[in-house]
Amino acid sequence: MTAQQLVLSLVLAVMVFSVALELRVEDFRRVTQMPSSVVCGLLPQFVLLPVGTWCATLLLDLPPPIEAAMILVAACPGGSLSNFITHYGGGNTALSVSVSAVASLLALVLTPFNFGWMMAANPVTASWLRGLEIDPSDIWVSLVLILATPMTLGLLLRHRLPDAATKLQKPLGNFSLLALLAFIVLGLIRQRHLLTAEILPQLGLVVLHNAAGLGFGWLSAMAMRVPERDRRAVMIEGGMQNSGLALGIIAVQFNANLSMVIIASLWGIWHIVSGLTLAILWRRKDARSAA
Repeated sequence: MTAQQLVLSLVLAVMVFSVALELRVEDFRRVTQMPSSVVCGLLPQFVLLPVGTWCATLLLDLPPPIEAAMILVAACPGGSLSNFITHYGGGNTALSVSVSAVASLLALVLTPFNFGWMMAANPVTASWLRGLEIDPSDIWVSLVLILATPMTLGLLLRHRLPDAATKLQKPLGNFSLLALLAFIVLGLIRQRHLLTAEILPQLGLVVLHNAAGLGFGWLSAMAMRVPERDRRAVMIEGGMQNSGLALGIIAVQFNANLSMVIIASLWGIWHIVSGLTLAILWRRKDARSAA
């Protein structure tokens, strides 16, 4: 592992640790009070978007690293930013927090499972992986280092020393978010010679892929007939993947493959734009209704 990969892995571990500090027993207990809404929020993340992405990679003739990056992003759970976006957009924040909490735990099993079968069942990516001599099951190593260990430590600290967890939560969260953004920006600056009009197709692909995630969230919410505030939360959960986790896995397992980094980085930027845009539209709708 290079120094760059090690730094990124540490930053992501701190980010996951800070997210775990926010989780309380009530977040998991609330799942029993609204099980159908939580299932509704998990379906787009772990079933609809992964399967939809896999089908899209079979239909599209894209370079293997780009298809692999799309599959990896789709296999990752939702990011913690979804809680803020949901709250800002007038959605059910409690549902968003509960879905994020459950998704973080399920990701330990479902992220490597979904990534493994999608890569193996796509002849293009399967052949590419064999050339790189990468075993999809190695993704477990990344998840243990980046997700499981800091998540466990954060939950333990929240349970044993709640006051200390509260004090650390905000500064660690701000630090890790700024550090991740700095890492992305510095990486893009170093590769600025590649930031030309040629990157527009990848951006267009990310926009469509992200729209599919939001759309699957809407479909899931409409099919299960959840209230509008819950529907907003489910849509955001479906469209905001943890692209930071994807970047960490790319750095550790794929030697920071540039094509994959570009897709995951564009996701990390675009899903904030699309999520905030939806939240602003929903706030304006609420303001008109209240007038």
